[in-house]
Amino acid sequence: MCTAECNSSQNANSSTHQLQLVSYNPQRVNLTLVLTQLFVWPFVYINILMLFTFYRKQAFRTETRYLLFAHTLLTDVIFLLLTDFVVILSYSSVLMPVALCIPLCILMETVTTCTPLTITAMCVERYVAICMPLRHNAISTPSRTFTVILIIWIASSIKPLVDVFILVATVPEQYFLQPTFCFYEIMTPEHWHRVMRGILYILTFIIILLTESVCYFMIVLAAHAASVDKKSARKGLRTVSLHMLQLILCTSEIVCPYVEALIIEVDIELYLSVRFFNFITFNVIARAITPLVYGLRDEKFYAALLCYIRCRPNHISSEHRESNS
Repeated sequence: MCTAECNSSQNANSSTHQLQLVSYNPQRVNLTLVLTQLFVWPFVYINILMLFTFYRKQAFRTETRYLLFAHTLLTDVIFLLLTDFVVILSYSSVLMPVALCIPLCILMETVTTCTPLTITAMCVERYVAICMPLRHNAISTPSRTFTVILIIWIASSIKPLVDVFILVATVPEQYFLQPTFCFYEIMTPEHWHRVMRGILYILTFIIILLTESVCYFMIVLAAHAASVDKKSARKGLRTVSLHMLQLILCTSEIVCPYVEALIIEVDIELYLSVRFFNFITFNVIARAITPLVYGLRDEKFYAALLCYIRCRPNHISSEHRESNS
């Protein structure tokens, strides 16, 4: 929401005008809030349910792909909850000092970046599993996976921390006391800073897309080799393809502010509709593909999920009877 709901390409005056539009029409505000909850909370529930399934089964906690999958679920849940919180604050016209919004924006930006980086790590893991099956167990170990996850968090936090350092060095102290809505562009008030941030986003997207493309084509080549399991290779291709689709959805929000900046000059009502559509499509639905890729397509995890859903009530009842006896 920090990136899709607000426009990095607009100046301070137009941003203020945009934010005033949030509460301009009460009916639109109520409808938008309701639709946001209808989209956000089902995905939050599904992700949390899958996290519990992952936690309940010991075998999942020893495999790299499931560890990375659980990490994606966790970051997506954090992102959706924070996004929903920011939406409620914005449409309730709640203002906060810039200094209090900065930690929230840093965390949202960090978990937003974590998703494409983790997707890339999952693609590389599938490449190793299919193209180097004999070395897969030696390369993809739980300890190395946790190291990769730590590196992902560190790499994801670099950009927002650099933005904070630049902000502190370029704005007066009074800026941090000003009341504002919590959106990431409060950390990039200068035009050159926003341009630099956009360039970094594009470079990151290109690097990630190239990495996933290389993995995809290497798996395609391996699928034609006689020594590779054909079924596993085809499944790996479908998985990487879905990952690339999710990557495109997650990173397409880069261009959303520029499109919205053009539309707001033409028609405000259309702008509000387009902005909400971009938010639901590129922020919320993009996170919904993660359960589809591994949670529902993976036979082992899907079976464990069904077992957890069906057997959990009976398990609770048996525990209750045992405690009473």
